Amino acid sequence: MDVVADSVEAEVMRVDALPFAAAATLLSRYGLMLHRVDDGASIPGSYWGEPEAGVIAHNVYVRGDTPVHSMLHEACHLIVLPPERRAQVHTDATDSVIEEDATCCLQIILADDLPGVGRGRLMTDMDAWGYTYRLGSTQAWFEQDAEDARTFLRERGLPHC
Repeated sequence: MDVVADSVEAEVMRVDALPFAAAATLLSRYGLMLHRVDDGASIPGSYWGEPEAGVIAHNVYVRGDTPVHSMLHEACHLIVLPPERRAQVHTDATDSVIEEDATCCLQIILADDLPGVGRGRLMTDMDAWGYTYRLGSTQAWFEQDAEDARTFLRERGLPHC
């Protein structure tokens, strides 16, 4: 790993920094179960590989070193899906651009429900990790270019601020 990647790894908030019960409770509100995988173990359903979160049906898998933004992102992929599609997910949740946008928007919104996180911190971590948006930052996208994602969320009865 190079120096830039090492500094990014050190900067972003990890699942270990959260009260696990608070994260599990948040996800359970949407019918999801959060699973803690032992440190060093493989993360089931991880699309990008460790330490990224994994998804299988209604389950989200994390380790202590999983970035909080990854946990929320993968969970939100499941949340935006109808139940019949959610049950079929294993590793790769969607190939839809609007579902991806809605996922990014929802993960920012839900960050406010996690102690010590909040949307500002989450957007900073998303930028540090390498999320890219045509307006140059997560915050600019969220504030100026995410109306289609908010409409998608609103139409499904999900938080959309």
